[in-house]
Amino acid sequence: MYLQYVVDAIGTGSLYALMTLGLALVFSVMGLMNFAYGQLVMIGGFSIIMLRQQPWWAIILGTILVVVIASLLMERLAFRPVRAATAMTMLITSFALAQFLQQAARVAFGANPRPLEQFSELSVQYVVGDLFISRQTIITVVVAISIMLALTLLLKKTNIGIQLRASTEDVDMARLVGIKSNRVIASAFVISGVIAAIVSMLFFATRTNVSWSSGESIVLIAFVGAVIGGLGSMVGAALGGFLMGFAYTLLNALLPLELRVFADAFLYTIVIVVLLIRPSGLIAAKGARV
Repeated sequence: MYLQYVVDAIGTGSLYALMTLGLALVFSVMGLMNFAYGQLVMIGGFSIIMLRQQPWWAIILGTILVVVIASLLMERLAFRPVRAATAMTMLITSFALAQFLQQAARVAFGANPRPLEQFSELSVQYVVGDLFISRQTIITVVVAISIMLALTLLLKKTNIGIQLRASTEDVDMARLVGIKSNRVIASAFVISGVIAAIVSMLFFATRTNVSWSSGESIVLIAFVGAVIGGLGSMVGAALGGFLMGFAYTLLNALLPLELRVFADAFLYTIVIVVLLIRPSGLIAAKGARV
C-alpha cells in the first residue's frame, strides 16, 4: 500500500518539477518571481475546453500556441515597462497581473467552474504486482524527464541557450558583450510558456472542471518548491518542486482523516525546517539574483 502512495507521489512530484522549471527560468534571467504563472496554467485549461471538439494533436498544439502568446504578452505589456524598476515593483506587478487575469477569466467564462471532459485514455491503469500505475503517471514522468533533458540540451547546445545561460550567470556582463536582453528575456518567456502549457494539459487531463482560480494552488506550491530548491538554480527548482509535490501527495495519503485538513500546515512546517537548515535552498545557484 505504501509503495502505491510513493508511485502516485512520483507522478505529482514530476508535475511540480516542471512547473518550478518555468518559474526558475524567468527568475534566473530577470530576477522576477512571476506569480501570474499559475494563470498561464488556467489559460491552458480554458484553451482545452475551447478546443475540445478538435483532434488530440490540435488540442495540444492549440493549447501550447495560446499559452505561449499569453506568456509573450505578459512580458511585453506587463513586465518590460517595469524591468528597470525595483524587484518589489516587479513582484507587485506580477500579483496585479495575476488578479487581473483571474477576474478577466471570471468575466469571460463565469464564476462557476466549467466542466471539462476527461481524457479517458489517460485513466487506464496498468497492474504491476500489487501496484496500479495509471497511464497519466507514466506520461507525466516521461514528459517531465524529456522536458528537462531537452531544456538542458537547449541551454548547452544552441545559441539562444548559451545566451540564456550567460544572462543567468551575469546579466549585466551579458549586455556588455552584446547579448540583446529583450530577445533573451522573450525567449525565456516562450520556453516557460511552453512548459506552462504542458503542465496545464497534464494537470487538467483527469480533472472534471476548470475555474478562474485554478492556477492559484499549483503556483503557490511550485513557488515554495523553487525557494527550497534554490532560487535561480533550475536544477534546484526541479528538485524542490518534485519534493513539494511528492511530500504533498504523501501527506494527503498517510495522515489520518481528521488531520488531512491540516496537510498544508504540515507541509509548510517542513519547508520552514528546511529553510532554517539551508537558507539559500538545497542547491544554491552561482550568481543567482536574489
